Amino acid sequence: MFKPRLTTWLLGATLSALTMADAMASASQSITVAARRLNESEYRHSITDIFGEQIKVQARFEPEKREEGLLALGNTVLSLTSSGFEQYFNLAQDISTQVLSRDDKAGLLACMPESSTTMARDCAEQFIRDYGEQLFRRPLSDAEVEARLETLMAGARQTENFYAGLELALSSLLVAPEFLFRIETAEPDPDRVGEYRLDAYSKASRLSYMFWNTTPDKELLSAAASGAIHTNEGVSEQINRLASSPRFRQGSRAFFADMLQLEGFANMVKDSNIYPKFNPTVADSAREQMLKTSVGLLVDKDRDYRELFSSNETYINRALASIYKVPYPSKEEWVPYTFPDELERAGILTQVGFLSLFSHAGTSSPTRRGIKIFEIFMCEPTPDPPADVDFSKVQALGTGTVRDRLLDHMENTGCTSCHKRSDPPGLALEHFDGLGQLRKYENGVLIDVSADLYGKTMVGAEGLADFLHDDERIPACLVRNVYAYGTGKVPDFWDEEYLEEQTSVFADQGYKFRSLMKQIASTPEFFATEIPEDVAARLMHEPATAQLTR
Repeated sequence: MFKPRLTTWLLGATLSALTMADAMASASQSITVAARRLNESEYRHSITDIFGEQIKVQARFEPEKREEGLLALGNTVLSLTSSGFEQYFNLAQDISTQVLSRDDKAGLLACMPESSTTMARDCAEQFIRDYGEQLFRRPLSDAEVEARLETLMAGARQTENFYAGLELALSSLLVAPEFLFRIETAEPDPDRVGEYRLDAYSKASRLSYMFWNTTPDKELLSAAASGAIHTNEGVSEQINRLASSPRFRQGSRAFFADMLQLEGFANMVKDSNIYPKFNPTVADSAREQMLKTSVGLLVDKDRDYRELFSSNETYINRALASIYKVPYPSKEEWVPYTFPDELERAGILTQVGFLSLFSHAGTSSPTRRGIKIFEIFMCEPTPDPPADVDFSKVQALGTGTVRDRLLDHMENTGCTSCHKRSDPPGLALEHFDGLGQLRKYENGVLIDVSADLYGKTMVGAEGLADFLHDDERIPACLVRNVYAYGTGKVPDFWDEEYLEEQTSVFADQGYKFRSLMKQIASTPEFFATEIPEDVAARLMHEPATAQLTR
């Protein structure tokens, strides 16, 4: 009897808070311009930073959606299913129970009630305002606080336990859209009549999740509250602070996990008869190696981004050493490692992670590997194949090499144009099988790893590394991805000139990743906002006409 009643109050309070918040937003002329659903990593880091590492987030999250190459863009169009909301609801209750069951409640409350049965409204209000601001990434309105207070006091009276009421109020905050979604709001720009700008708290969230992959800390929220984040000096101070913090590694890992499409490891399958060394530990290790390599090279060592394709420096553990067939004398879990030249490992594309993730269960796949090189690193997706394509020649096993089968397959006129573009980079990687193990022969036939692309000849992984290192699309794609990842906006025609300018600056600064992140976040375009068309149409009939801010 107890939980259903509390559930009803919780849902009622949440809906009430939403209704009142919308009314207040309308009155203040602020406009919701974007909403990005928190991904699993953002959710977990936010909970940890607000409540501490002792809080366990035990749940399965709804699938994400990749748009224009990034999950960060897909999150802008995701909502919640009924089952998804139920999962978040149960998770909110579990987290609230963990938070309020701690013995040191003085660390949670600014003031303490005389006993657990004392209905301390002032203490409750301060609790709601403090944690509400951290969870919503902005201060709560009086209406939002009042809705939670009513829920809290009703629950406390029924249970005769003040902390049970707090638990209920906290659950209502955790299940609210203002927490589950990064809601960005525009407000009238005081310096430009008729135009709108992102409000200070939306700017703070955009910076925090881009650089740290988590909710804004108190200093960033303070900069938003004071308005300092609206000044060039104030925003520069925060960008420099975020980029120089050790937590920038956490944000960088999140970015590369998204860009490199590493979520695919969760469902990767290999034929155990063909690849007996493959197991979940190898898959997890391969994913982690790609992240350690990216962050280690580009953040810790601050190296040229293009070296990601050519450097033989990486990190390995015992599971990966077995795949690479190298000794592992260390007792440490992970150690730095430099591949010798004879292993042909040049850059991240020759690591077990990329090679196994973009292969088939029992064979390598030059086509898949080539497609992903263009898609991930050049921002050039490949069209889907025609519906009537016969794949039997490619999928046949035990007959020559993959190169031979692909050449036969490309006799199909509907396939030639795409395969002449996608296959050469993958063919250059054919000295590595579907698990990423080095080999020189396939079915007893010596593998040819030479390839021609755009009139240029490349031989093997090293030749591919040289080709990619010098291709201007490589840095241009990274600039595009950083901008899209941070803003949640798919770049369009109007952004092209801006992106070209930023790519030029990126080159002038030595292709340094940290500098690029700071550079993009420092531009006015990073905080530009567009008013939704339906809202813009309504505003056009109001006295102060709103223009798109670009």
